[in-house]
Amino acid sequence: MERQRLDKWLWHARVVKARTSAAALVEAGHVRINGVRESTPGHAVKPGDVLTIALDRSVRVLKVIGFSERWGDATAARVLYEDLQSRAE
Repeated sequence: MERQRLDKWLWHARVVKARTSAAALVEAGHVRINGVRESTPGHAVKPGDVLTIALDRSVRVLKVIGFSERWGDATAARVLYEDLQSRAE
């Protein structure tokens, strides 16, 4: 798999608890891909994309590393991204 829908990736990476929540987050304009605001939940993300996500009065900056076919536990979700904020602090 080389690409995945943005809403599906956000859900699989456990950024949100449900795929519908991921779609709503994107549609509300709270997600940027490589610095460009994205409002389409079906937009494809690829490895290397940097997502900036405004979520619950905080901002997360995640680099897409991989994809998952299904929703899994937190350990499986953690390998899908690199948290760029923890590296900067």
